[in-house]
Amino acid sequence: MPTVLEKKYTSFSEFYPYYLSEHTTHACREMHFAGSTLALACLFALFITQNIWWLPIGLVCGYGFAWIGHYVFEKNRPATFSHPFYSFMGDWVMYWQMLSGQASF
Repeated sequence: MPTVLEKKYTSFSEFYPYYLSEHTTHACREMHFAGSTLALACLFALFITQNIWWLPIGLVCGYGFAWIGHYVFEKNRPATFSHPFYSFMGDWVMYWQMLSGQASF
């Protein structure tokens, strides 16, 4: 049985408001944005160089920056551990919203 903190979400649209509530500080969102941008750069480097090492580097950049944002600035546990798929989706929706000016950094 999930605890209150491990609520079972039935859809991404139900999960996303919770996801945003876990990203209230500017520093945390900035760390997410930086990590996601570096992860995209690593993915681009992977396709250009065909060097597979860019994949783990990209994962470390993406998750590393985000987790630092959560533990250091937000003082909470990343949703990746309890809702990995929805959390991954949330990262990219929030990234696009910040990039397009729909959400603040």
